[in-house]
Amino acid sequence: MSTDASVPLAKNEDSPRGFAFALTAYLLWGFLPIYMKAVAHISPAEVIAHRIVWSLPLAGIVLIVLGRTQDIRAALRSPRMLAMAALTASLITVNWGTYVWAIGAGHSLDAALGYFINPLFSIFLGAVFLKEKLQPLQIAAIALAALAVAILALDSGGIPWVALTLAVSWGFYALLRKTLPLGPNQGFFLEVLILSGPALLYILYLEFGGHGHLYRTGLADTTLLLGCGVITAVPLMIYANGAKLLKLSTIGIMQYIAPTMIFLIAVFVFHEPFGTARMIAFPLIWAGLFLYSWSMLKGSRGR
Repeated sequence: MSTDASVPLAKNEDSPRGFAFALTAYLLWGFLPIYMKAVAHISPAEVIAHRIVWSLPLAGIVLIVLGRTQDIRAALRSPRMLAMAALTASLITVNWGTYVWAIGAGHSLDAALGYFINPLFSIFLGAVFLKEKLQPLQIAAIALAALAVAILALDSGGIPWVALTLAVSWGFYALLRKTLPLGPNQGFFLEVLILSGPALLYILYLEFGGHGHLYRTGLADTTLLLGCGVITAVPLMIYANGAKLLKLSTIGIMQYIAPTMIFLIAVFVFHEPFGTARMIAFPLIWAGLFLYSWSMLKGSRGR
């Protein structure tokens, strides 16, 4: 995510505070499947609507505390910025919706695979859209990821759409967010602000139609749905502040924490099947990520 344009750029070095922020965010994302499993009896669309609506006040409070509300006022007067934010908001909604469905439907391993693939897909997008030159190790990493996807596709008789949807939606989201001239907290607030109208209408439709879970089905569901704002907004904003205090290479390595935790939870807590195809595909992805990380660290030392 981009840094706040109104804040001086941090030095390209790691800080203990930044590491603590980023580690906290990734650990929270790593444990998120357990929370999503608790709301698996609620439709993904309803869960996403609550994630959006209850994130809005939290993100707004953060902007007020940081004194960044003027950035939002400027963005609301810019049709181009609103259009870009609407596009990124749509992509993040697809990502969230796919993730929530995957956890509830017993496809947590596919979700982990998607987030393992994501860094390699982002390299590919950088080469295609930003004309970034690929290093030989990066090309090899992408090839290993493509081979892993092909193995899973052959095994299942179709493409691993959950993993690819997560990787593609987040990859394009990150790419487009680079073009949105807003800091990470402001950008997140603008996105949920755009989505909050339809989300609130959907929640009201469900509640008045007798199909919602906010008040109708007990205190546990109410608490879980209200908590969707916390589990959505807090890790994102903690991460955004940590990323500004760390080297890009450090963030690049730390991003594997969450999918590794999702993988472990899927196998050892949710007991999802880990067949032969996955036994081949996951090590291929991990090998690709090792090559990508090695290439990134070599580049960092060179600079």
